Amino acid sequence: MRGFYICCLMSVLLIGAVGALAVTQKRDFNVFDFVDPLIGTVNGGHVFPGATLPFGMAKAVADVNNPDEKQGGFASDNSDITGFSHMHDSGTGGSPSLGNFPIFPQTGCPSDDINNCVFTKTDRASRRINGTVVATPGYFTVTLNTSIKAEMVVTEHVALYRFTFPPPSSIPNPNSTNSTVPTPNLPYSPLILVDLTDLPDSRANGRIEVDGATGRIIGNATFSPSFGIGSYELHFCADFSGAKVRDTGVWMNNRAGSEPKSLRVVADGVNSPPLPAGAWTQFLAPLNNEILVRVGVSFVSVAQACSNGASEIPDFDFSAVKSSAEEKWRSKLGVVEVDAEGDYTGENPLWESQEPYFDSYYCIWDSFRSIHPLITLLDPESQARMVRSLIDIYRFEGKLPDCRMSLCKGFTQGGSNADVVLADSYVKGISAGIDWKTGYEAVVSDAEGRGGLASWKTLGYIPTDDFDPYGTGSFARSISRTVEYAYNDFCISLIAGGLSKSSDEETYLARSGNWKNIYKADQTSSVVNTTGRINETVDSGFIGFLQPRYLNGTFGFQDPALCSPLYNFTSCYLNPDGHETYEGSSWLYTFFVPQDMASLITTLGGPEAFTSRLEYLHTSGLLYIGDEQAFLPVFQFHYASRPALSAYYSHFYIPGQFNATLDGIAGNDDSGAMGSFTTLSMMGLWPISGQNVYLITPPYFKEVRIRNGDTGNIATVKSVNFDGDGGPQIAGRSWAGYQHIYIQNVTLNGSVYEKNWIGHEFFRDGGILELVLGSNESHWGTREQDLPPSASDVISIETQFNI
Repeated sequence: MRGFYICCLMSVLLIGAVGALAVTQKRDFNVFDFVDPLIGTVNGGHVFPGATLPFGMAKAVADVNNPDEKQGGFASDNSDITGFSHMHDSGTGGSPSLGNFPIFPQTGCPSDDINNCVFTKTDRASRRINGTVVATPGYFTVTLNTSIKAEMVVTEHVALYRFTFPPPSSIPNPNSTNSTVPTPNLPYSPLILVDLTDLPDSRANGRIEVDGATGRIIGNATFSPSFGIGSYELHFCADFSGAKVRDTGVWMNNRAGSEPKSLRVVADGVNSPPLPAGAWTQFLAPLNNEILVRVGVSFVSVAQACSNGASEIPDFDFSAVKSSAEEKWRSKLGVVEVDAEGDYTGENPLWESQEPYFDSYYCIWDSFRSIHPLITLLDPESQARMVRSLIDIYRFEGKLPDCRMSLCKGFTQGGSNADVVLADSYVKGISAGIDWKTGYEAVVSDAEGRGGLASWKTLGYIPTDDFDPYGTGSFARSISRTVEYAYNDFCISLIAGGLSKSSDEETYLARSGNWKNIYKADQTSSVVNTTGRINETVDSGFIGFLQPRYLNGTFGFQDPALCSPLYNFTSCYLNPDGHETYEGSSWLYTFFVPQDMASLITTLGGPEAFTSRLEYLHTSGLLYIGDEQAFLPVFQFHYASRPALSAYYSHFYIPGQFNATLDGIAGNDDSGAMGSFTTLSMMGLWPISGQNVYLITPPYFKEVRIRNGDTGNIATVKSVNFDGDGGPQIAGRSWAGYQHIYIQNVTLNGSVYEKNWIGHEFFRDGGILELVLGSNESHWGTREQDLPPSASDVISIETQFNI
């Protein structure tokens, strides 16, 4: 179980969220032996498994040509490798992003003719040798079928590659089935090219230049973001070490020449994808068969890209860079102990500021639920810097982003969920360097500037077919926007209350109840192909769902099962005909009232009816756990006095759909969402993002200890009667049988603790939370006074500020 926990956590660590582990009984073990960055690199996980630092801008890995799997650059499938590039996102769906300026090595050109080398992505695509892929924190390697071994490490803004070429006597012929047959007429004169492209082939204009004496290749190009508007310009600087330069030049399409030494490309409106172009440097035979390539990148200028390279890796010392990266990861892997987004500061050319700048908020709709709460737990300093960055974006762009990548504004998927991120940090006392006065201005700007605002204020909901001459974007998603706006406003009310802005607090708290205005009490739901009833349509037996509502107050209709796995699953995306819910069904969105679960439970018929409905959501086939909205329903049984069922359904999904295999996450990792869901679930502390509330379930470990990065205090969760040792083998690993998954009683620092939730002060101040476990559901945490707070509770707001 240690291996799986750390592996899943690393799927978060490597792409932006920070977590950490160490085994308490054996302090000198190598934690990297229990880390597998390759989890989630097939079947749509799109995890980036390459070399990076915690929150580092440079992310180096081999890029593949499978259009369905290359979003994170590499995939653990049978696709070809087309190059090695230096910046990536991780876990995203839809179009790939980044992957700019890939480099590609060749041992030589047949017949020593430059035009017998291969230059385009299609021509140079190469198979990998099975079993040669190795990924560890800060390091990635793979060997091509040309027997060229590629290794890569990084610093903050620089990637360093080490290519080991086969000696002349062993150069394989990739066109032969016999690996011992050499390539005829292939001189040992390595060539390394740079391509003015990116993963989605979005390049518009570009420029590249090679120095005939040193072989240095510099350039820049303009690209498009993958899920946003506008464009961005990126710069690079590639330097070489290990062999003498023989010749240099540029290439376009599939032809190359030694002259000229530079070229420009522009969008011509004809070639799509853009016409391939780049530059190359050819070398005399390296004495030790190795050539190192240092690639600095910058959003500011070529000069800064070169400066980044020279300052961060001055001597091309591959081993030293690798060791430094490992040390940084080991430092991060010391925050949590168990028994058994990128930091682009200094790379923002859009405005001058002394504040941190983070990019690849991709997207906050995905990350607010679990990624940011996990960072808050394990690396509060980084979370504070991210909040400062968000507030600074507001200062210069006028709004908090819901999504942002490559310096560009991303699309808004639902509400203004940066409000939730800020509120989550505020109520948990994250304050280092944060200007909360401006932060409050930012969330109010969201609240008074969202799409559909006039209807939101006058009608109390977002109508379908709304009249909104002031808004932009899709007019769909009226149901999902209504419930998200309501929660956004609740989160703003918490900040207002903390800042003693009582009038604002009342206004936004009142708006947080607007979800009720689209609840249709008599709406029924029939489902097709539900569990055990294939090819049948059956009445679910549940009445009352959120429904679209028109400007005149009458209700429209959207089948409550639409956009669930049972009915037109992929029909609710960000497009004009995307229906009234986003990436989920009305069945799912009807449960999204985290600000006032007490009222929702009453609305849906009381605790017993609510529990029955929620269990049906999980067992009928209506819920897809691979999308972020599905996380919270796993744990909402707490609010209906059934915390044991939250524990049960956590085990329902883990390890069934979240495990240590290559496809061990249920959906796109979305910058760490799936990994952080798994991590928090297995720690037994599910956060209600935006509130000072963690729902308590038994951890998947005998003991978990979390050291607070601000105070240094340690919060310990102990499991008495833990039975997670041993168990069945799944994918070659031992998984616990876990019969004792129900809490019988709890003590906090030796005193009886009856609440089924706890606040962030436990992690700030430290302490010992001891859970006595058993195999049967108990009465612990089931009394009304034991339940998490709701907005309709008179003490709800005060509860949020117990820290």
